[in-house]
Amino acid sequence: MPDTAQEHLTTVETAQKLGLLPDEYEKIKVILGRTPNFTELSIFSVMWSEHCSYKNSIVWLKKLPKKGPYILAEAGEENAGLVDIGDGLGCCFKIESHNHPSALEPYQGAATGVGGINRDIFTMGARPIAQMNSLRFGDIKLEKTKWLVKGVVKGIGDYGNAFGIPTVGGEVFFDDCYSTNPLVNAFSAGIVKAGETVSATSTGVGNPVFIVGSATGKDGIHGATFASADITEDSAKDLPAVQVGDPFQEKLLLEATLEVIKTGAVIGMQDMGAAGITCSTSEMSAKGEHGMEIWLDRVPTRQAHMQPFEILLSESQERMLIVVKKGREKEVQKVFDKWDLNCAMIGVVTDTKRIKYFVGDECVADVPAHDLVLGGGAPVYHRDYKEPAYFKESKKFTIDSVEEPKDLKAVSKFLITHPNIASKQWVYNQYDSMVGAANMSTNAPSDAAIVNIKGTNKAIALKVDCNARYVNADPEMGTAIAVSEAARNIVCSGGEPSAITNCLNFGNPYNPEVYWQFVVAIKGMGTACIKFETPVTGGNVSFYNQSSFEGPVFPTPTIGMLGVLKDKTNRMTLNFKNEGDSIYLIGSSKNCISSSEYLFSYHQIKNTPAPLFNIDEEYEVQKAVKTLIKEKAIQSAHDCSDGGLFITLLECAMPNGLGFEISSDDEIRKDAFLFGESQSRIIVSVKKEEEDKFIDLMMESRAEFEFLGDVKGKEMIIDEESFGTVAEAKALFDNALGDLLK
Repeated sequence: MPDTAQEHLTTVETAQKLGLLPDEYEKIKVILGRTPNFTELSIFSVMWSEHCSYKNSIVWLKKLPKKGPYILAEAGEENAGLVDIGDGLGCCFKIESHNHPSALEPYQGAATGVGGINRDIFTMGARPIAQMNSLRFGDIKLEKTKWLVKGVVKGIGDYGNAFGIPTVGGEVFFDDCYSTNPLVNAFSAGIVKAGETVSATSTGVGNPVFIVGSATGKDGIHGATFASADITEDSAKDLPAVQVGDPFQEKLLLEATLEVIKTGAVIGMQDMGAAGITCSTSEMSAKGEHGMEIWLDRVPTRQAHMQPFEILLSESQERMLIVVKKGREKEVQKVFDKWDLNCAMIGVVTDTKRIKYFVGDECVADVPAHDLVLGGGAPVYHRDYKEPAYFKESKKFTIDSVEEPKDLKAVSKFLITHPNIASKQWVYNQYDSMVGAANMSTNAPSDAAIVNIKGTNKAIALKVDCNARYVNADPEMGTAIAVSEAARNIVCSGGEPSAITNCLNFGNPYNPEVYWQFVVAIKGMGTACIKFETPVTGGNVSFYNQSSFEGPVFPTPTIGMLGVLKDKTNRMTLNFKNEGDSIYLIGSSKNCISSSEYLFSYHQIKNTPAPLFNIDEEYEVQKAVKTLIKEKAIQSAHDCSDGGLFITLLECAMPNGLGFEISSDDEIRKDAFLFGESQSRIIVSVKKEEEDKFIDLMMESRAEFEFLGDVKGKEMIIDEESFGTVAEAKALFDNALGDLLK
């Protein structure tokens, strides 16, 4: 055993304070063949936390589809997903949460979330080219919510802008359930040439192990454990678990990392995110079926006299672990010296399959790598789950129980200014969307972000999507809708959906009703991913988004989807282009207002089913729009989602200030026609001279379609009644969120 005195040995009470269960403590004793010391127990506590081990979710995650014709790295193989986009290029992309840190310290919590997700990308040898985010907050009228929003947005903006990667899209959603637990999900995508990727592995006995980048401090200690527990009134005491970021240091680390990879001296590399040195050394060793000896006193530190467990568990940002070919140490050192970054040899690779941590000559911990990691000896649980009572109750809702408002203009104004629908320009104006000049969407709005791939005729389409209200109403259907809507947005932008990453935000997995939401959400995701041929490349599970006084957040399985535009000339935007163009609805209107913003917020009716959705109908609608774009038969395409048809038409009208004149469907309630959120609908505009071609193509498809009206004037005319001018609506739409946050 390590050369540590008996008084440093632990008890089951110590284990419980570190977040481990009594049975897990007994299992650790069996694995080690003895009682662990405090440093060893700390190692197991972070590596066996939900955040690192997925012990409560892995049995279900394994059921998701992972294989596809373009997948270069399957889920779990590397730090991020990797998809072949042709021309000898791969796209590396991933989404992860930084929810708990952002709840306590929104600026640094969000900033370090951005830094961490970008490191996952460039650690694989890919240069990040685009960032997105998905944000959820509580009641916008609360001062705490305003503080959280302002801190998170500033943290994302300051870090991303300084790092120099454009933020090209995202979503912001408000609901009371997120008042204590905001959700901050960060997405990044990068491009890498074939043959230039690096794996997170460790091989070759005697090869040196380097830590590079920033010095190690006491920030972020036990951050992974902190992320694996509910938020309580005592959580503020965990503030040291929140990391502190430095985007300028990360920029240097990016350039140094990509340069050192080109030397050919690197065996493997991994970002130090959750659990810091502990995670990087154990996961790389387990993957390579080797071991390591690590000297913690050689790690550059920011504070004197740090304890071994503090060095091991620190989640200080902007650090990497690199395994280097023996004899090529000077090449690596030279690169990091050039970029003025720490580069310290702290260990060597062994053939023991164990990791031994030393301080000088004293072994402070000796643990088997395989038993620490996901897929190895980490515990795997099959949790109990049961359908919540609210689910059956929601099925009793009928539209007939809601009286249709007499003044639908008032409803339209209510929705235009609602924080979930109004423009998010107050947020995105704080982000640099054009640095690097790759973003093709800022001045030509489309349903998905379009990012140019320089030197090719290709672009990638990126989207993050999840309507958590739908998922709460029906987790299986709501999650299938999230995947389908992400695909729909990419199709409307001219892309072909390729793969997804996910960030699964749920409450406490020990709550059977929460776990039921998780289980059936996974089923819905799998069904939709198979239908649209978008395998899951990886992502993140974030449980424990639950407070002792507010309960769990809405189940929020955020989908990050990648699509490819094989020909940039096929890109499509959402804005009406020409006066006199015809407006068509592809898909069909339904007499449905379930789970709509209109029903939930205007009528304050909360417990209803998800909107009507049929995945086969969705597939045919998307297939039809792909053909229309390829055949150059339409001028614009925009999916119908939050706020319904009326908001969709307004969003098409605002960019060029062009109005519309349409007629509603006599067979459907007018409020459902305008504000219902039934799925699988897309608004397109068509030149009059192309109308015959459009109709012929639609008749050949299996998708329903109907003529709505024309692009006309400056007003919004519905059934010969004016709902105001586009300019007036735009002024309300653009300024509502900023006014609410004052």
